[in-house]
Amino acid sequence: MSFTFQQQETVSLLKQLVEIPSPSGYTKEIMDFMEQFLKEINVDYKRTNKGALIATIKGDNDTKHRLLTAHTDTLGAMVKEVKSSGRLKLSMVGGFNWNAVEGEYCTIHTAEGKKIRGTILMHQTTVHVYKNATALARDEQNIEVRIDEKVTNADQTRKLGIEVGDFVSFDPRFEQTDTCFIKSRHLDDKASTALLLQLMKAIKENSWTLPYTTHFYISNNEEIGFGGNSSIPEQTVEYIAVDMGAIGDGQASDEYTVSICAKDSSGPYHYELTRNLVELAKKEGIDYKLDIYPYYGSDASAAIRAGFDVKHALFGPGIEASHAYERTHVDSLENTAKLLYSYINSEIL
Repeated sequence: MSFTFQQQETVSLLKQLVEIPSPSGYTKEIMDFMEQFLKEINVDYKRTNKGALIATIKGDNDTKHRLLTAHTDTLGAMVKEVKSSGRLKLSMVGGFNWNAVEGEYCTIHTAEGKKIRGTILMHQTTVHVYKNATALARDEQNIEVRIDEKVTNADQTRKLGIEVGDFVSFDPRFEQTDTCFIKSRHLDDKASTALLLQLMKAIKENSWTLPYTTHFYISNNEEIGFGGNSSIPEQTVEYIAVDMGAIGDGQASDEYTVSICAKDSSGPYHYELTRNLVELAKKEGIDYKLDIYPYYGSDASAAIRAGFDVKHALFGPGIEASHAYERTHVDSLENTAKLLYSYINSEIL
């Protein structure tokens, strides 16, 4: 068995994924896409009541299982209020700063299936009118959606079908640069999702036999804290969350390596399993960084909190400007893909 990273195919798939709106709670379209992908590559799967997908590839050892998870849900918003001006007040879905979406184009998804365009702005955006606009808080009270329709009051907006509880998705603005950077919203965690889908495809196309039965859990509620922590097969011994590495001051992670997390806000990850990932990276010449994420939680840590008796670990591509307009490099995708391949062919501890 040998592994070759399919760079352009992976990037093309990633572009498809980020362009499907999927804020937490509004993930049916993206999960339908996942289901169709699994059917086309002939991988067995089941869909949970929460809407997640658990794909399974049997291995030589079917008594001990390992599980890899990535999530398709993203940050977004919901309509909190239809204002008297006809504009919309928002409520966050997921944890982001309001300034990270100020000025962003968006889509309002109505209950009837209409898609209505808009822009997320401060109410006091016009500098020729609001002298102290720059000093005002970027928060739920001042941020609103300007709808691209002829509306000047709440009744006109409601006649479009817009109502409280409608989801609002942010434009991804995907771009691949000549220098091999990938810039887009929602790389968290669709970059890792693309890598898992590509890995399953490679396993099937090359008729690789895995040493252990391996589950690929595509969750759809991670950004709100309760993604891949249910319906975990009881034979699962090792649980790996494949999610972004956090980059910033004091962090070791970068955009070019695979980031292996030793600890996040939930506490340390399983020491021996984490060290095993490090040793695999060293053995295979995979560029990696070992890191601690201070304000972070994963589906693996959620599974531990839910009481599952598994060894848990976390690694993934380094993502710059997380929960904003994110960026990574194809080198980070490739190093993560190589560690995934090395891990699924390694021995369970």
